Amino acid sequence: MTRPHPMLRLADEVAGALAEGRPVVALESTIISHGMPYPDNVAVAREVEGIVRAHGAVPATIALLDGVPRVGLCPDELEVLASHAEVTKVSLRDLPYVIARRTHGATTVAATMRLASLAGIRVFVTGGLGGVHRGAQHTFDVSADLTELGQTSVAVVSAGVKSILDIGLTLEVLETLGVPVLVEGSDEFPSFYSRSSGHRAPMRVDGPEQVAAVMRAKWELGLAGGIVVANPIPEADEIPADEIGGIIEQALADSDARGITGKDATPYLLGRIVEITGGASLVANVALVRDNARLGAAIARAYADGSRPLTQDR
Repeated sequence: MTRPHPMLRLADEVAGALAEGRPVVALESTIISHGMPYPDNVAVAREVEGIVRAHGAVPATIALLDGVPRVGLCPDELEVLASHAEVTKVSLRDLPYVIARRTHGATTVAATMRLASLAGIRVFVTGGLGGVHRGAQHTFDVSADLTELGQTSVAVVSAGVKSILDIGLTLEVLETLGVPVLVEGSDEFPSFYSRSSGHRAPMRVDGPEQVAAVMRAKWELGLAGGIVVANPIPEADEIPADEIGGIIEQALADSDARGITGKDATPYLLGRIVEITGGASLVANVALVRDNARLGAAIARAYADGSRPLTQDR
């Protein structure tokens, strides 16, 4: 077992599970502080933690409170994160600054991955991955999620790359970084709100045992770095690609007109899409996070069980 980093503060439930080799699932916190309004945000956070528990794993929501990296939050701490007026959105570069200033911070995919790894957690559930932004050949706007996936050994369960991004270029960068991209139960890579993206699945898996086997094969071979597990949004909850495509284009045009760039771009675009869809995109977002939590817990259980076969008949 990896000994947690001394700068982290682990909840007793999380620390006990890790010490005993029981399955633990890391959860990010930006969806709480920057993803939806209060009190819906804290209700969804508690629901997702409940789904992880119901499927046999211990949830570990990760955030910074008073500058302390926390792995696992109690209900009162979730409430603070959801309702406090000043919670910084923390990517990897922001971690030292927020820790030094002893302020509150909600962690992005990149920061959550790093803190999860330092705690000894191998499975992390989120909504959608960051990646290469459209027009990145001019702006060089590429998410730190990708470089973190290239170096930190955590399996990240998502509904694919956020559809506001350039999915094709993102997949190319992941290939260059040596990151396996697994798609659960589909031959096509999903695009967050939609089950389709127009891009083939780099690698298909069917079931959590196959994902766990890839995790073991990669890391036991000494190949550091993360694994992407793309879980298509449930069919009943998706917004078809041809429908959401025009909405994304409108949101991008609005963002350009306002001159919004950098770390403010993604929150603005996702919020604008919620406005244009009359809340339908937020409903889809919550649905996919619920399903990712279910799959993530199953993967964490399979990995903790030490299962190795890639196929049922092997």
